[in-house]
Amino acid sequence: MSLAPFQLVVERHGATVLRVCRAVAGADAAEDAWSETFLAALRAYPQLDAGANVEAWLVTIAHRKALDQRRAERRRPVPTADLPERPSPAGVGVDRDLVADVAALPEKQRQAVAYHYLAGMPYEAVAQLVGGSAAAARRAAADGIQALRRTHLPPADARTRP
Repeated sequence: MSLAPFQLVVERHGATVLRVCRAVAGADAAEDAWSETFLAALRAYPQLDAGANVEAWLVTIAHRKALDQRRAERRRPVPTADLPERPSPAGVGVDRDLVADVAALPEKQRQAVAYHYLAGMPYEAVAQLVGGSAAAARRAAADGIQALRRTHLPPADARTRP
């Protein structure tokens, strides 16, 4: 006795497998578990004994795939409306004025400052990311730093006085 074509197996037992998936994994994950069940079954079907109980075999696979879906659901991130404020990695407060001033820089300057000074990338790599030459990236970073110094450092003559 030979095995029936797999399409007939899906038609005969698809509804039963879907009910098992819904019962174990829930309505949201049932269709994924159903698909995974029949993909796994399709791979193993040629080796199945001709006299095997196909429905019981499929229900066993469906049960395991539905459990896998539930386990995977627990590992997925849960979206939140607002992320909580966290301290900086160094544990020191962030100068929000400086952050705002960096954000206000022209795009090329902001990117060059961020990539070179904050990420530590060489100017050649910065140029590849933002476009242009390494000299242009160096100039954009220097202009950005100069603009930040004007707003965050006291004038040069005030720094030298005791």
